[in-house]
Amino acid sequence: MPHHEFEVSKCIPERKLHAVVKGAEEDLTSVLPLGYLNTIPGTLSERGCAYCGAKHVIGTPMKDVIHISHGPVGCTYDTWQTKRYISDNDNFQLKYTFATDMKEKHIVFGAEGVLKQNILEAFKAHPTIKRMTIYQTCASALIGDDIAAVAQDVMDEMPDVDIFVCNSPGFAGPSQSGGHHKINIAWINQKVGTVEPKITSDHVINYVGEYNIQGDQEVMVDYFKRMGIQVLSTFTGNGSYDDLRGMHKAHLNVLECARSAEYICNELRVRYDIPRLDIDGFGFGPLSDSLRKIGLFFGIEDRAQAIIDEETARWKPELDWYMARLKGKKVCLWPGGSKLWHWAHVIHAEMGLEVVSVYTKFGHQGDMEKGIARCEAGAMAIDDPNELETLEAMYKLKPDVIFTGKRPGEVAKKIRVPYLNAHAYHNGPYKGYEGWVRFARDIYNAIYSPIHQLALLDISQDVIPTGQGFVTQKMLAGAALDEATRTSSTLRQYTGGYDSVSRLRERVYPAFPGQTAATAE
Repeated sequence: MPHHEFEVSKCIPERKLHAVVKGAEEDLTSVLPLGYLNTIPGTLSERGCAYCGAKHVIGTPMKDVIHISHGPVGCTYDTWQTKRYISDNDNFQLKYTFATDMKEKHIVFGAEGVLKQNILEAFKAHPTIKRMTIYQTCASALIGDDIAAVAQDVMDEMPDVDIFVCNSPGFAGPSQSGGHHKINIAWINQKVGTVEPKITSDHVINYVGEYNIQGDQEVMVDYFKRMGIQVLSTFTGNGSYDDLRGMHKAHLNVLECARSAEYICNELRVRYDIPRLDIDGFGFGPLSDSLRKIGLFFGIEDRAQAIIDEETARWKPELDWYMARLKGKKVCLWPGGSKLWHWAHVIHAEMGLEVVSVYTKFGHQGDMEKGIARCEAGAMAIDDPNELETLEAMYKLKPDVIFTGKRPGEVAKKIRVPYLNAHAYHNGPYKGYEGWVRFARDIYNAIYSPIHQLALLDISQDVIPTGQGFVTQKMLAGAALDEATRTSSTLRQYTGGYDSVSRLRERVYPAFPGQTAATAE
């Protein structure tokens, strides 16, 4: 697995240690890209900070809570919910964001007074909400404001409210992953065990590391309920503050995103002797295995198998339809931490996609190791790439689609590479059997969209097709899927002489230095 040096980063030789190309039959533990280290000066990283990891990723999916940041308003605005963490209380946490709006004068004279004032004003503005989380930022941490003391003062004055304090300033870790750890440990230290929940089943779980992106959590909870399992709390998608205070009474912690939430699972095991079971809600095979594991733990395997059989029979034919049309398409898998390895193998096995690159901005080396292990030889693995490295990788690898966040996705669109939002989804949820088919549909639509194909044409010389439907219409009409049919003279006419979407895109990549121009047949 030789290290890969980007042309654009030759002036920063340390970056060579943060990218590798997977070789055949290599020991992954011996050579991995360096990860979860402080950002190298000069690389213009696109990482999030620890405060972002605590508030934006884990804290604010909690639905019945006033989330207030003690710091400049920019910190709050940057972490307002751009992810689709929906909830069943009219999405209160998506509609509002709160900040103390610290200014220079507060840095000089302190801001504990303005924090208390803001807390009282927030509770007054939303009298039905009795719970609050306060997030520390770099500014309030550097001047030493005692947030916990202010929170306790308010709780003494207002006995019906409860406040959680998360001390996770931006500098608390190399990336947002440091904030994940901070809020996990703070929650179990401050709040777990302070409420006694009502137990209604012999099978009780905490669903941990699940953030209800476009309804992911609801899909999984439905499966659990059909198995007769009580979901005591969800950490933290559509999660209730008081339900999460009662996590200590669960029989099992079911963990989805290990990168963001394994810390609280491990502490619950040590302090309350609650076992941890890692699952995967993405893909028919991994999801079926996960439901079986949970069923085996509680001795209800037959209930799990009944769900698997029913859902597979309903949705597998549709997945097979998409797999036939996606097979061999190249994808850059550039999502958050856990999807790196949740998706790498299963999109290949169940959709036929070839993963040509994986990357992570905040994942640890363990995440990268699992992701690389599930890729084919030749895949490029990158830790904390910047925009220029991202562009160079796309020009080199020539993917048909990338799965990433909105910022890198917009960069990809500029060079006419379609992308799917791996963080907030395009048309989710993506978990569950139907959700996995929905994901395949979004990939298909991204690659074969007639609008995308139009973007690849040169209006100065290509025939501009109108009303023909391009590749998509031919597929839906039942055209043969083999390459010979897809390069027929009729299709050549539709696409200005180019035999496929990939062939069209050949003329886009030469814009990058070192690439040679492709010509039509």
